Amino acid sequence: MNYLKKLAGGGSSQDNSSQKCSENLTVSERLRCCIVAFKVMRNNLDALNVDLQDFFVQLYNLVLEYRPGRIPDSAIMKDHGEVLVEALKIMLCDDRQHDMQKAAAFVKRLATFSLSIGSAESMAALVTLKNLLQKNVKCRNLLENDAGGGSVSGSIAIYQPYATDPNLSGALASVLWELNLLSKHYHPAISTMASGISNMNTAQNQIYHTLSPQQAFTEFSLERESFNPKGDIRKSNNKRKRANESSLLAGIDSTSDTSNSINEDEVSKKLSKHFTVLHNIKENERLRGKLDRVTLSLNLYEEYKKQKKAGRTKIQKNKI
Repeated sequence: MNYLKKLAGGGSSQDNSSQKCSENLTVSERLRCCIVAFKVMRNNLDALNVDLQDFFVQLYNLVLEYRPGRIPDSAIMKDHGEVLVEALKIMLCDDRQHDMQKAAAFVKRLATFSLSIGSAESMAALVTLKNLLQKNVKCRNLLENDAGGGSVSGSIAIYQPYATDPNLSGALASVLWELNLLSKHYHPAISTMASGISNMNTAQNQIYHTLSPQQAFTEFSLERESFNPKGDIRKSNNKRKRANESSLLAGIDSTSDTSNSINEDEVSKKLSKHFTVLHNIKENERLRGKLDRVTLSLNLYEEYKKQKKAGRTKIQKNKI
């Protein structure tokens, strides 16, 4: 367990041998170390007296470093998001109720993580986020839109987004503004999930989400290949509108055809004329600057001559 902790830490320990070994590990491999540690504890029915807090810290930091699919070709197993999803399930969903500060920190980080990943990973992160909010009722203060978020319930009054320890991040003082952006996601399932999480405080007769992050990731991975986002153009049942749309498209096609038939020589001449004008402007600015410097030098030289002449006349008067 100690070696797993050192390997998951990415070389933060003082042991040179473990540091050299862990420096060569990818983010996915470090996540696997966390997963193995939790599986060892579970297989021993928590009989081992080991503090798993360091593994939570590593998961908290590795979430933002995780980039699925960016594994070298020499890697034995390609990782397209499965490792992180497994870590979220084992460490956050399957575990008992977490400390309020730690749960709020992971909720905030998963919401941030969901903004910059694919639909499958984003759905798995939202499922984990909802699971944490269902288990930790006090963390739902993050859903409030008041200034300061849930700072009344936390010991840290200001949110520290760059903190490396989830217990010191002060996430209870923040607000889940990311859900507002996710509710406008191009994928309807993700936007529905984000809107549902936002309304957890006001929803009546809530049903606990039984879908696991791995199930959500698998379903969306299969659907991602065949999913076709809908455009903003709405179908009209009116035949007249359809006729107008077809005529409009025909007009666009005709204009595109005429635009393609533009004489290339004419375009080339206009572009060369345009760049010639730009070149002349820059050359004019350069010459003006040079002229200003020469004029300044001449003025200084004339001033110097006047001062020198005045000095000579003064010397001659003194001799007389």
